[in-house]
Amino acid sequence: MHPVLFHVGPITLYSFGLMMATAFLVAGYFFTLELRRRGLDERMAGQITIICLIGGVAGSKLFSILENWSDFIHDPRGQLFSPAGLTFYGGFIICTAWVYFYVKRKKLPFLLFADMIAPVVLLAYGIGRIGCQLAGDGDYGIPSRLPWAMSYPHGTAKPTYTLIDYFKIHPLERAQWHYDSLAAITVGRDAMGGRISRFDEIVTVHPAPVYETLFCVIAFYFIWTNRKKFDGEIGKVFSITLIVMGIERLLIEFIRINPLYAGLSMAQWISIAIILLGSWMLAFYFPSVARASARSQEHRSSKAPG
Repeated sequence: MHPVLFHVGPITLYSFGLMMATAFLVAGYFFTLELRRRGLDERMAGQITIICLIGGVAGSKLFSILENWSDFIHDPRGQLFSPAGLTFYGGFIICTAWVYFYVKRKKLPFLLFADMIAPVVLLAYGIGRIGCQLAGDGDYGIPSRLPWAMSYPHGTAKPTYTLIDYFKIHPLERAQWHYDSLAAITVGRDAMGGRISRFDEIVTVHPAPVYETLFCVIAFYFIWTNRKKFDGEIGKVFSITLIVMGIERLLIEFIRINPLYAGLSMAQWISIAIILLGSWMLAFYFPSVARASARSQEHRSSKAPG
């Protein structure tokens, strides 16, 4: 893990921050390409990127606080200003709302912009997960002995602490991994001065950020290369991306460590809602629009002089 890449005097370059910046730059680049292809003002790419940057961070932090309310009550100032604890769906929902109002103020069709933005958001999310992997910020999964499972002893969120609640409800695995004895042994300090236990060195977990990056990059490729097929059906790329995004997060959460509500994490419940929304658009919204367009065409044809 490489949470800290290097220092230049008093300035520290963090891998997570670098990848977040890269994600926004890449997203802005592809969004600009779409604006240019559709003959729209390319300057909107920078404006909407800034909206997504601010709204994304604010929404991510807000949803993180709601998801970890007890931690916020215990230390509101620390939780509010901590760079950790950013929830993607919070940022996505707030960004979508802000972009909606921005586009409506310019009297442009929201779904047209949603088609252009949604796939690049999926790509940006995948790039951002590289930052999570490099930082070892706790977005990794549950313990695993698979050949590609990884250890995160130098991550910013040590397995000794992130897995403690998991082991409380899985006592058999706790014994199998010798958690209690190994977590008590200190073997060193990381680059940020954090304690590294023997357990942090030994335990291997699902590298969930790697899974997400691979999924998102592949999904983006297929959506992006086929997007022109749906130019005549505004909103379809958006709905397809919603379904893909929802399925990805719904599945990955089964191997991640998050609080559960009625058996599922908050991200999974939101994923289900997003999948249903995208499915409803494909099954009912677009067919109804097509029927209305056909009726309008027939009406115009009947009034045309014979």
